[in-house]
Amino acid sequence: MKWVLNYIAWEIFVASLLVSSFALPCYADEAQPPIGSHAPEQAAAGNTLQTGPTLAEIDRRLNNPLTSIWSLTFQENFSLNKGDIVDGTDIGNTFFFQPALPIPIGKDMVFIARPVFPLVTNTVLDPTSEDTANGHKTGFGDIQVLSLIGPDRKDGIVWGLGPTFKFPTASHDSLGQEKYQAGPAAMLLNIGKPWVIGGVVQHWWSYAGDSDRPVVSRTDFQYIIRRQIPGAMSIGMGPTVVVDWEADSGNKLTFPIGLGITKTVRWGKMPIKLRFEPQYSVIRPDDFGTAWNFRLQITPVIPSPFK
Repeated sequence: MKWVLNYIAWEIFVASLLVSSFALPCYADEAQPPIGSHAPEQAAAGNTLQTGPTLAEIDRRLNNPLTSIWSLTFQENFSLNKGDIVDGTDIGNTFFFQPALPIPIGKDMVFIARPVFPLVTNTVLDPTSEDTANGHKTGFGDIQVLSLIGPDRKDGIVWGLGPTFKFPTASHDSLGQEKYQAGPAAMLLNIGKPWVIGGVVQHWWSYAGDSDRPVVSRTDFQYIIRRQIPGAMSIGMGPTVVVDWEADSGNKLTFPIGLGITKTVRWGKMPIKLRFEPQYSVIRPDDFGTAWNFRLQITPVIPSPFK
């Protein structure tokens, strides 16, 4: 358990440094409002950015992967894994850094290529051993890039289409698939008041990489159901259903459900979205899969040069 606590402490430290490094230069020039401005009144109100959106509006718009808002997501996933090939409960951990820096195209379209940089602690599985779990390995995982283009809308029906990629960047073979992967991605959301409902689907096929590793055909579907409540908060879920088309019948599907709470606050002049969401897999692979996942997410909003 000591390695888990040290790992999480290190992640929090790194995330704090990154947030601070972006917060200070981005907002230093805004510390002193110009003479005659209405910034003091806005600060007293406590619910508007310099550009206008309230904290509740920011909370709602950040559910849209194609929002024009720039943000940096730090996501901690602490998982309890079970299966036939491990004895009891196994602990895993994945920390994601996901910058979202959309670029406007024309008057009403937006493009985003959102990378996901993972820091992973996985169980090392040894099929030659009677107890196949052979300790843990921590390092970098495979980088994933989701690319979408679609209309720049703040509410209503929003959609996006594009390719998605995975690259074999893992620092150890147990932390990645050692395959180059690509496929289609699509998004469809209804961003309303008070409900946000929809999903993002991605599929990958492997096309190159280590020939000794299994081929990949995998679908991820993140379904999103959230309801806004007063106080720039929302409740709901955003788990990811996984289908491994190459696995045996008892190991193809992972289907989690969850219930979490989100609160958007302000650190100085920087809006920050905070989320905690426990998830439980009602269906998971027989051999080895996640039973419980505890997600903690911190998303600071940073100024966009296009606004």
